[in-house]
Amino acid sequence: MNKRTVGTEYEQKAADYLEKQGYEILQKNFRCRFGEIDLVGKSDGYLCFIEVKYRSGSSHGFPSEAVDNRKRKRIVRSALTYLYFNNLPADTPCRFDIVEILDNNFSIIKNAFEGIW
Repeated sequence: MNKRTVGTEYEQKAADYLEKQGYEILQKNFRCRFGEIDLVGKSDGYLCFIEVKYRSGSSHGFPSEAVDNRKRKRIVRSALTYLYFNNLPADTPCRFDIVEILDNNFSIIKNAFEGIW
């Protein structure tokens, strides 16, 4: 399988996992000129922009370590675009979460980084 196929498979597994944790998934793979947001959902009164990262082992570090500053900036810009296209106010309570999948172990890092609005 290629990376895109693997990514799609684990994004779906992450969405299923998040729903079991009480998230409401609103959209998958939101794309705009700034980048892509894997999942958009609601949880605990927040609009959550969720990055899904998978690795089969930790020999190259943990999956969440791949969300560097450059990737964070793209996610934040994409989130602002999502708010705009969905006519949501800029002061909508938002957070940025990461679903880390290591082998088949799932964990959620809530509020993994701050968005600079």
